[in-house]
Amino acid sequence: MKHGLNQAVEQCVARATALVQQYPKRITAIIAALLVGGTGATFAVANFAPDASDLPVRTVVETVQSGLLVARLDDVSELTMRLYRSETTRSSDTADTLLKRLGVMDPQAAAFLRADAQAQAALLGRAGRTITAEVNERQELLKLSARWSPVDDGTFKRLTIEKTVSGFRSQVETLPLVASTRLASGVINSSLFAATDDARLPDSIATQVAEIFSGDIDFHRALRKGDRFSVVYETLEGDGEPMRAGRVLSAEFVNAGKPFQAMWFKDPVAPGKGGYYTLAGESLRRAFLASPLEFSRVTSGFKMRFHPILQTWRAHLGVDYAAATGTPVRSVGDGTVDFAGVQGGFGNVVMVKHRNNQTTVYAHLSRINVKKGQNVSQGQNIGAVGATGWATGPHLHFEFRVNGVHHDPLTIARQSEAVPVSTAAKPLFDKAAQSVRAQLASAAQLTPGSAE
Repeated sequence: MKHGLNQAVEQCVARATALVQQYPKRITAIIAALLVGGTGATFAVANFAPDASDLPVRTVVETVQSGLLVARLDDVSELTMRLYRSETTRSSDTADTLLKRLGVMDPQAAAFLRADAQAQAALLGRAGRTITAEVNERQELLKLSARWSPVDDGTFKRLTIEKTVSGFRSQVETLPLVASTRLASGVINSSLFAATDDARLPDSIATQVAEIFSGDIDFHRALRKGDRFSVVYETLEGDGEPMRAGRVLSAEFVNAGKPFQAMWFKDPVAPGKGGYYTLAGESLRRAFLASPLEFSRVTSGFKMRFHPILQTWRAHLGVDYAAATGTPVRSVGDGTVDFAGVQGGFGNVVMVKHRNNQTTVYAHLSRINVKKGQNVSQGQNIGAVGATGWATGPHLHFEFRVNGVHHDPLTIARQSEAVPVSTAAKPLFDKAAQSVRAQLASAAQLTPGSAE
């Protein structure tokens, strides 16, 4: 049979070869048509394959291990949805109102917050603390954490309340703050604080900027619309959350077109805690501060004025600072308390004697915190703003006398001597100043009124 089939195939091939040689063009056209048609060609080829019903059938049996699959299903069933939400505590918070704002519906958690001493001390009635809650799909509390920095000692507190098999437990830890650097810039349109608010700068940073340049710029009277500033400063973080502003690292202030620059530098050679210097190495610390109060509004300068009580024109031999009763008053320089008590129209007054027969006077105080003969240092608290003596409202009257003669305090502050960085530390300072220039240039490129 195989021999007969081979002969038939050979005869078909020979006949096909003869036809191709006799009609080459027609045969080519027919093959092309078959390829285009497709169905006929497929059918013709398929006819040569064996019938599927004639093929042998074999059954294969495999054993499946179901234990692993069941375990995986159990793992999935044990997974719970976890939701997170952050808030800031308010002074009016109770356990129920705080948890409600956090999206927690858990009577047991509320009862724990009311009963736990650590939770009460850290959360209830405390404003401004960052708090985060972790809940399940039934809005039951799984974990609650709060962070705050009560003192400026480089640390922060973290309260953790966590659900366990036996109920809730609380823990308070003290952890180190981590410093990061931020840049900001702004333009003065109305006031320094309005501009720093627009730049999202903390008030403490704005106050530091005013203090740093107070010896060169009269922030009470000399600011101009269009003045601009750039600042590089620290922000102190706990668990990645900003806790408080740190120190100004460098700053530039352009006042009436004149630029002033400053950088923080700790001299590794000379003793001291560090201070602010110009980028040329001149210290910005003067023998006298420009103001006995942190930056505030001057209500009456060193000039002639109409006295509101005596109803006469007379020389005003000092500077008046408007401030709320109780605002801290500081000594503008190192010295010895020469008088502390009540004196006529001054009311409660402190007089501090400095070197070279220089004396500063702080009048109308509501409280006196020093005694006669006590040594005081620059910036030390000596009392509080009040309205004692001949005062129409709470304010501080401040005078500067040299050999008994009154002088403009703001002029004296700017004229007091400065100390340059030590010669041994100058190479290190110059290297740091180069880096500061680059940082301030980057800060100046920010959109005015912005921070990052």
